[in-house]
Amino acid sequence: MSPRRSTSLSRSVEDYLKAVYALTERGEPAATSALAEALDIQPASVTGMIKRLDDEGFVEHVPYRGVRLTEAGSREALRIIRRHRVLETYLVDRLGYSWDDVHYEAERLEHAASDELIDRMAAALEDPSHDPHGAPIPTRAGEIAPTDLISLANAPEGVALEIKAVQDEDSELLRSMESLGLRPGALITIVSRTPLYGPLSVTVEGDEVTGEIIAHELAERIFVRWSA
Repeated sequence: MSPRRSTSLSRSVEDYLKAVYALTERGEPAATSALAEALDIQPASVTGMIKRLDDEGFVEHVPYRGVRLTEAGSREALRIIRRHRVLETYLVDRLGYSWDDVHYEAERLEHAASDELIDRMAAALEDPSHDPHGAPIPTRAGEIAPTDLISLANAPEGVALEIKAVQDEDSELLRSMESLGLRPGALITIVSRTPLYGPLSVTVEGDEVTGEIIAHELAERIFVRWSA
């Protein structure tokens, strides 16, 4: 079946497409259980919606593994992601929101904002390439910069790293990152790590180099690349 026009998509459908995109960014299909966890709903509800999205041409089943987006589904998911990330950027840069409380505000607004409004916001911001948390913003044409980042939790010791992005869903953890200077653009080196998912000892370079202890849970939400 041909996919419906994007103007007819419900909030629920948009949330599903965005969740499938996030879960399949590394190329693996999205399992029903993972979608249920990401959307905080029951697996039975996911099964019904996935069938609907399959019927409407937005996802395709991968036998025994889950689902992935079709070309039409990817196009819609990127349109929604663009809305969210432009809104976050506008709220922080122009309206004075802090980066730790902007995610849920953008979640509410992304379903109501028109594409024209998002394009005007992006133009007013001079078409930013990344949101306040370091995530790439899809272009109006549906293109998005590739990411080849690793989590700080999995990064090697003794190597100069640059923080490129952080997960933005947990306000409390974002405030913890802020207090430690762990924002995109910061330079960081792992000095040592405790076995069995223990904390990391790191140096963070800002005005000066300081020693910090970072919990494994926090390190998993910080994404880095080798510093040039």
